[in-house]
Amino acid sequence: MQRPPWLRRLSPVDGIASLLAVTALAGVIWSPKLSNAVARATGSVQPVQLTVDVRHLVAADSAVLLNSIRDEGGLNFVIRNQPAGRVRVLDVQNVTQKLVAVQPDGRVVSAENPYPGTLFHIRFSLEADAEAGPSGVVIGGTKLKIGVPVELEGRLYRLNGVVSGVSQS
Repeated sequence: MQRPPWLRRLSPVDGIASLLAVTALAGVIWSPKLSNAVARATGSVQPVQLTVDVRHLVAADSAVLLNSIRDEGGLNFVIRNQPAGRVRVLDVQNVTQKLVAVQPDGRVVSAENPYPGTLFHIRFSLEADAEAGPSGVVIGGTKLKIGVPVELEGRLYRLNGVVSGVSQS
C-alpha cells in the first residue's frame, strides 16, 4: 500500500510536535482563567457575601490595623493554600468578648479587656464573585463552606481565619 505524498514528508518529530501543539491548545481551552471568563459571560458567576472570623489576633494597635483594612477596601484571598483572587471588604469589626467573672456572692461581672491591644478577635464581611452550584459556592476553583480555613492578605497584614458565614446575594 502506497502512502500519500504529503505523508511521506512527515517524520516522527513532526508527529510529536503536532501532539504537543494540540496538548497546549487543550490546556489553554480548559484553563481556570478561561473557564472563569466563560462562567462570567454565561452569568453563572454571582456576588457572594462571606463572613470570616480571625481569632486570637495579636497587634500593637488594633485601631490602626482595623482602619488600614477599611482603607484598603480589598484583600487577597487564599483558600487551603490556593490563591483564590481578590475580594472586597464590606466591613470589619472588633468582636472581642468582654471578660466575665463570677463573684463570691454569685453576681456575674463583666468588664472590658484591660489590655486592648494584645489579643482580640475581628470579623470580616467580604464580597467575592463566585460560582454558585448545587454543591455550594466555588471561589477560584475551590469549594468554600463554613469552617474552611482561609488566609487574608493585605498590604500590612497576613491573617489566618475561618469562614463563619456564606450567603448568596
